Amino acid sequence: MKDIAANPANAPYETLDRFQSATVIVTGASTGIGRATVRRFALEGANVAMVARSEEDLAQAAGDLPEAQVLKIVADVSKEEDATRIAAETEARFGGIDVLVNNAGTAVMGSIEEVDRAAWDKVIDTDLTGLYMVTRAAWPALRKSGGNVVNTSSVSGTGGDWNMFAYNAAKGGVTNLTHALALDARQSGVRVNAVNPSITRSALTGDMFDNDALMEKFMERLPLGRPGEPEDVAAAICFLASRDACFINGVNLPVDGGLSASNGQPPQA
Repeated sequence: MKDIAANPANAPYETLDRFQSATVIVTGASTGIGRATVRRFALEGANVAMVARSEEDLAQAAGDLPEAQVLKIVADVSKEEDATRIAAETEARFGGIDVLVNNAGTAVMGSIEEVDRAAWDKVIDTDLTGLYMVTRAAWPALRKSGGNVVNTSSVSGTGGDWNMFAYNAAKGGVTNLTHALALDARQSGVRVNAVNPSITRSALTGDMFDNDALMEKFMERLPLGRPGEPEDVAAAICFLASRDACFINGVNLPVDGGLSASNGQPPQA
């Protein structure tokens, strides 16, 4: 029997064949979780529309994926016209939309006295409003296909962090928007779920991984004893998007190495 209890960083992941001929949009597709998610869907047979703000980063992220399987869209999800274009270009190229992965996000550190309106707006517009606009644009196609949405929220969307109130507000919105959309979609057959990662290796968390003292604190809190890898989250996203999860709806799935299993008290032994 395979040892499924542990999956060390950079270990190979078993792939299935669940998305043949399906069309998937992944925002924030050029790095980290988004990039891993693109590759996982593509390996499972999907056509993937990759969305990010940099053409160069998209080309690098696409790598050796077959050109016929990939559509690269340079767009900013915080702009309504770009959100509309993402859905339109995907439908024009692949004929429909089966899965939308809202992964684009940004963060800002600082207290209420330090974070100005421009920084606040950038986080809310990208992480929350952009998610709403892309979902709204893709919704007619998702209704037609009986498709589903998977949002990237965060453990930061279920509780507060020190010095991250703007990110907490945005991801808290994503968490509850996931609940609400799942309810409102009851007549359409569209499922809406989310993943809630903890610390995961990416461009957004690079400074955290370079901070040895901070990483030691994380390791004290993570029962599995390691941070998340992008492939860990990508696997969970693909599960929620697949028929294997056909009766799972309105869920915010922790993908956090057991972090949220704690009630917050320190170890007593």
